[in-house]
Amino acid sequence: MHRRTFLAGLAGLAVAGPAAAQMKHDMSSMSGHGNTMPLTGTNPVLQEGQPLTALPRLTNQSAVPGLFKAELAAEPGFIRFAEGLDTPVLLYNSTNPVIEAREGDKVEIRFKNGIPGEPTTIHWHGMPVPADQDGNPGDPVAPGGERIYAFDLPEGSAASYWFHPHPHGLTAEQVYRGLAGVFIVKPKDDPIPPEYGDTVLMLTDLRIAADGTMPESTMADLMNGRIGDHVLTNGQKNPAMAAALGEKRRFRLYNATNARFLRLRFENASMTVIGTDGGLIEAPVAVDELLLTPAERIELIVSFDKPGAAKLTTLDYERGWMGPGKPDEAGMVLLTANVSEEAAAAMPPLPAKLRAIEPLGSPVVTRRFVLTESMGGMDNDSTPMQGMDHSGMSMPSGSMGMKFLINGASFEMNRIDEVSKAGQVELWEIVNDADMDHPFHVHGTQFQILEHEKDGKVTAPSYRAWKDTVNIVGGETVRILLRQDLPGPRMYHCHILEHEQLGMMGIVDVQA
Repeated sequence: MHRRTFLAGLAGLAVAGPAAAQMKHDMSSMSGHGNTMPLTGTNPVLQEGQPLTALPRLTNQSAVPGLFKAELAAEPGFIRFAEGLDTPVLLYNSTNPVIEAREGDKVEIRFKNGIPGEPTTIHWHGMPVPADQDGNPGDPVAPGGERIYAFDLPEGSAASYWFHPHPHGLTAEQVYRGLAGVFIVKPKDDPIPPEYGDTVLMLTDLRIAADGTMPESTMADLMNGRIGDHVLTNGQKNPAMAAALGEKRRFRLYNATNARFLRLRFENASMTVIGTDGGLIEAPVAVDELLLTPAERIELIVSFDKPGAAKLTTLDYERGWMGPGKPDEAGMVLLTANVSEEAAAAMPPLPAKLRAIEPLGSPVVTRRFVLTESMGGMDNDSTPMQGMDHSGMSMPSGSMGMKFLINGASFEMNRIDEVSKAGQVELWEIVNDADMDHPFHVHGTQFQILEHEKDGKVTAPSYRAWKDTVNIVGGETVRILLRQDLPGPRMYHCHILEHEQLGMMGIVDVQA
């Protein structure tokens, strides 16, 4: 659907009207969350320049070698982002934890849903877990309920994964209120020199009102995905770290935002890509900048070769903003490394070869997925949109009519959209027949990007990599090769979480 048609349909919508109200979650009903309506006045100023804080590691409670066992609880809490203001949030174990395990380990996580009045799940994003352990929307944990997530980490699965909630109709709200964590699977033999360290940078964004609460989402948020006023690194605004001249650092960057596209560069430092969503690539690739779309991860080696301030900054990116209020994406500083004039001790070189990635081979099936936007009529005969209100009941969308579709269909929980077979290689063509970029995520596997095509021009990626999320630019077709090795239902969807919630999601049933 073209932008002028889409925006024309929006002309009759009032942001404060019933359509917007349907998609806003009444957080005031939740214990400890208080009123979420913003107060008038200036938004709070967040403190900058504090030392970078590492996200806490989740403790392994098991004494058995090869078993990682722990407990996680999703619960309301508070964070002081601004002086004198406590912001109500949702957290895992009162934080955003890091789980670190190794290839070959067994994992057993006892999870408790402590969110009052809301179902939730844990989706192990990008991880090769069985379908019944994937935390998909069809397998919710009721408020106050518990379950155990149990799975194995196979050989070759070392990568930078993450986890987040995936309840039907509530994913966007639970993520922007804070529910996210990091899951690092370490290889048995890591080719990256240990002298480089291993630093996690989880990037989130935040919108808070003058009273410290998080304002509810607006109609613009539903159209474009919710964008915060501040981008945070490990929960901090522009934290600082110290580095010696000539030092090399390994960073794992996670885009854990609902919808923000991060085009990044490191001023006064050099970046080398060593890994993507599914782990290390075959050989290091030097880059001047990179695009990290929602849910993507990237592993970098950053070389601090100049004294002074080396800043991780954002550049502008045109991803197809609908309506007024496009945020200024350029010029944000996400991390400042203060590089001394004192030279670092000699560091070992980065290996020229990191791993082998075998091509998936010839596909036996081709599937085509067309992404579109729809602004329907304003009457009550519009096709219902999938979602939930705070009571967990389905809510109609007749007053809104705004949908994001795959192959002309809005997501339905009980509908199987595709039937696949475990172990077979498939070619998926994802066509973005819209003006806005859509990052496309597939559950349960990692895929290889074959090529991009736009305006008749076909380009291949500059290196082979394992991915679980790929950005599809407006008007572009991206072809990927994938193989699902574990049977069961798997989701595929746009990882702008508001778009997923408004229908841009489907289910492939992988049969044994």
